[in-house]
Amino acid sequence: MWKTRVGLKDGFIFDYSKMLGERRLTMKDLETFASGLMPAAAKVRKIYFLGTSDGHLSKDGTPEHVYFMRQGYLDQKNPNTEESVRELEMYGARIKEEADVVLFFGIGGSYLGNKVLFDLGAGPYWNSLPKPKRHGRPRIYFSGNNVDPQAFLDLETELKYLASRKAVRAAAATVKAPLRVEMVVISKSGTTMEPLAGFSYFYGKLTQDKHYKVTVTAVTGTDPKESALFRLAKEHHWRCFDLPEGIGGRFCVLSNPGLITGAVIGLKIRELLQGAREMADLCLNAKKEDNPALINAGLKFLAQKKLGADIEVFMGYGDRLKSLGEWYVQLLAESLGKRMNRQGKEINYGRTPVVAVGTTDMHAQTQQHQDGKRNKVVQFLQVGQAGKVVTPRVFAHDAACEKYADRNVADLLNLALTANEQALDSDGRPSARYILPQLDERRLGQLLMFLMFSIAYEGELADVDAYDQPGVEAYKRIMKKELGKR
Repeated sequence: MWKTRVGLKDGFIFDYSKMLGERRLTMKDLETFASGLMPAAAKVRKIYFLGTSDGHLSKDGTPEHVYFMRQGYLDQKNPNTEESVRELEMYGARIKEEADVVLFFGIGGSYLGNKVLFDLGAGPYWNSLPKPKRHGRPRIYFSGNNVDPQAFLDLETELKYLASRKAVRAAAATVKAPLRVEMVVISKSGTTMEPLAGFSYFYGKLTQDKHYKVTVTAVTGTDPKESALFRLAKEHHWRCFDLPEGIGGRFCVLSNPGLITGAVIGLKIRELLQGAREMADLCLNAKKEDNPALINAGLKFLAQKKLGADIEVFMGYGDRLKSLGEWYVQLLAESLGKRMNRQGKEINYGRTPVVAVGTTDMHAQTQQHQDGKRNKVVQFLQVGQAGKVVTPRVFAHDAACEKYADRNVADLLNLALTANEQALDSDGRPSARYILPQLDERRLGQLLMFLMFSIAYEGELADVDAYDQPGVEAYKRIMKKELGKR
């Protein structure tokens, strides 16, 4: 029996009722295609148990494991273990005592996943809050996600300001107190241009300045033959976390490269992994009609084939959700944007992902969603609000303003989402709604794993390798050649 709302009892819900209807898909489409869902589900389940995907090779042409589905399960054979989680928890406690500032250097999944955890767990004003309001934890900055010289200079100015403030306070107390800066550099090979350029710049600058005390943590592969960063870590006695084998960058948010940010800001890592495990359990064991990620993948696949929906809009309702959309852009684009299928046939599969934020982009993008080409599927993300914010009755004498008086702002946000959804529905434009009853670690873990499973299932439906990125390697080869001329 098909239901248009599926998910976990007290957690994530996927509502796909608005994917069905006039000028969209029909329940008959889904029922007819249902037999095609089961082979995809079986193949993903096989990947989970064997840790391999048919034909998947690393960029050097050797077989490579696929372990992202195992991140929620603590086991010696998996990316996360009891020991690795405890080490992260201890690291977070230690950095709380030892650092004033933490600089994260990473790109791709090693940046986007970390930014998701920071934005959702800390928020936009974290660095401007006094230390007690940050629960005694350090300020957080991200670099190494671009080779933008102005961004380097802007961050350097901020660090100089923080160092000068601390120096003034120290002078008043007649003590020496340099700004304690922890640098966390994340790279599998240790040679990725953006994080290594940023890390090298700030390491060189800050270690030569008496106003800073610099310590370093490396998150990298632990084979000294393959990771230059690991060799540097051993040479300089830096703290080191391994980058688990079998976890591609865009899937690594729930292992060391992403969880390290969660540890530093004090997220409940175990609850995040519990949520991921709950979703993995559901996807691996549920019937097809109860598996939200499998249905999501099937609907997207059908929408692209039948409706020409080659654009996917990820529209989270809430400012903090923008970075989640940006993380999903990489997940979708790198995983499913493939020239060839596994049979060697050129198919040029995939959708162009677009990030939107509600209500902001209702005033920017919705005109295109509503009246533009019928080549889009819109994914709304609704999150339950932790607190109640009510607009006061300050302009009661003005009828135009009176309608906003004594309104719960969360109700206004949900009203806008529903209005957007209904407007698309009235014109036969497909959308779906992801619902989190509240934004805590457990529910976030459920959502992240749901999205990763959705991509895995669709990769099997399209018969593409969802775990490689040959298109990315094309420009990297050109850059490597040019850099080697020096």
